[in-house]
Amino acid sequence: LALVTMEILLHARCFQRLAIPGPVRIIYKDYRTVTPQNFSSYESMKQDFRLEVPEYFNFAKDVLDQWTNTEKAGKRLSNPAFWWINGSGEEVKWSFEELGSLSRKFANILTEACSLQKGDRVIVILPKIPEWWLANVACLRTGTVLIPGTTQLTQKDILYRLQSSKAKCIITDDVLAPAVDVVAPKCENLHSKLIVSQHSREGWGNLKEMMKYASDNHTCVNTKHNEMMAIYFTSGTTGPPKMIGHTHSSLGLGLSVNGRFWLDLIPSDVMWNTSDTGWAKSAWSSVFSPWIQGACVFAHYLPRFEPTSILQTLSKFPITVFCSAPTAYRMLIQNDMTSYKFKSLKHCVSAGEPINPEVTEQWRKRTGLDIYEGYGQTETVLICGNFKGMKMKPGSMGKPSPAFDVKILDENGTALPPGQEGDIGIQVLPDRPFGLFTHYIDNPSKTASTLRGNFYITGDRGYMDEDGYFWFVARSDDIILSSGYRIGPFEVESALIEHPSVAESAVVSSPDPIRGEVVKAFIVLNTDYKSHDQEQLKKEIQEHVKKTTAPYKYPRKVEFIEELPKTVSGKVKRNELRKKEWKTV
Repeated sequence: LALVTMEILLHARCFQRLAIPGPVRIIYKDYRTVTPQNFSSYESMKQDFRLEVPEYFNFAKDVLDQWTNTEKAGKRLSNPAFWWINGSGEEVKWSFEELGSLSRKFANILTEACSLQKGDRVIVILPKIPEWWLANVACLRTGTVLIPGTTQLTQKDILYRLQSSKAKCIITDDVLAPAVDVVAPKCENLHSKLIVSQHSREGWGNLKEMMKYASDNHTCVNTKHNEMMAIYFTSGTTGPPKMIGHTHSSLGLGLSVNGRFWLDLIPSDVMWNTSDTGWAKSAWSSVFSPWIQGACVFAHYLPRFEPTSILQTLSKFPITVFCSAPTAYRMLIQNDMTSYKFKSLKHCVSAGEPINPEVTEQWRKRTGLDIYEGYGQTETVLICGNFKGMKMKPGSMGKPSPAFDVKILDENGTALPPGQEGDIGIQVLPDRPFGLFTHYIDNPSKTASTLRGNFYITGDRGYMDEDGYFWFVARSDDIILSSGYRIGPFEVESALIEHPSVAESAVVSSPDPIRGEVVKAFIVLNTDYKSHDQEQLKKEIQEHVKKTTAPYKYPRKVEFIEELPKTVSGKVKRNELRKKEWKTV
């Protein structure tokens, strides 16, 4: 069946001394090699990977409908294509055939009731409810451009997105509909509003009612592989959110790398990704990657992240592959996990930000499973990853995925040798990889700024070791320059979290009259340590970091806070903390 998947697809990112982080301390040595399902080794994966990009490609027609045909022919196991639950005992299971029928009904609503045409833009702001997945597939079938948004968006955020994108339609629920009504008069392009609700609302089409009467007779539009398929707004950690354009092939074909190799999915797998529906990670692991492989997409609607509910779900349901952010894993390991048995779980992955080695070790002790870190961006598919069958180095991003030629570059775009820190880049000339975004929409200067010679510059700093493993240092904007040394916050944060008092931390630069700037750590304490003498605790933590990493990297300033500022996607807003430190200078 894995071969069927590939058949379907084939048819169809110095004057100062560099303080290079030394190799991250290996926490465990008894590494177990896990046998992959879809490839024999990393070397064979890189060597053998080939993917032709056809002139015309549409994921709904060329992948989803092909799985429907496989299903009808009795050549696919009875594993559902989609499996959804919530905390109230409700459950939805769809086969690929049922997913197809329902998404065609939705497609007809978009083209008929909403009068949308191919290329029109549709903003979808829904929580993890089945209609979100139907909206994704319906936009594919109609050739309309999907623009996902997180349900945590404010009225101001929604206005910004509607005006920036010039979207003609918005799909949301009861919670955000009032905010949309307030800003809609300021959005001249917006002419259709659909609501997922049990109640009617003036000026809105009620999707649940419309689905009852819509026909499932719909012909998927023909889309060229390089036509715009989706627009993702960045999370805004370093400025106003930017619009990132993806084509039908950049994700619809490009994410085969994620599904087949990093996630190592086959049709009998059940894949659960906890990412918010507003972010590209949901496209990665809740839509394209699993369905490319014919696997089941599992979803659990939780209004907020509840570690106990996550652990219960992993224990109760036959989930085989689990993907969550490092923040989530940190929260999970703080719970008593001894009463949970994960009988079906066999593969755990993490992405979105670097995961600390201490977290991976604690997870391994509690579950017997490693966490395979992956590195990518909203602009890309998987850039680097830890793959089954590879020796894993805790703290490393792993090795380059088959989709990209990845290098560490100097300021001139020249590849640096192992051990030297530089900018992480992807070769885009003479041939641009298909798993890469097209451009930053309406922002040519930003698009141009990402190119250096023949490379796309990710905006992240890192280095490669002698074995070809890549190591993340920091976002370029996060690098701390102290007395001529370059210090990346991630390594310091990884050292901090090993101290029993530290629940979370963020490390930024802080002004210093002698050194120019120094390392400052903002720390959220574990509950048991909040009553301790804070001055003594600061000294203990500082000594711990000195012993764990290079002495010059320890935080000379420490501030205990109740919570860290984060984006709606859960990423720490270091820029906000940094601005606070430097505002009086």
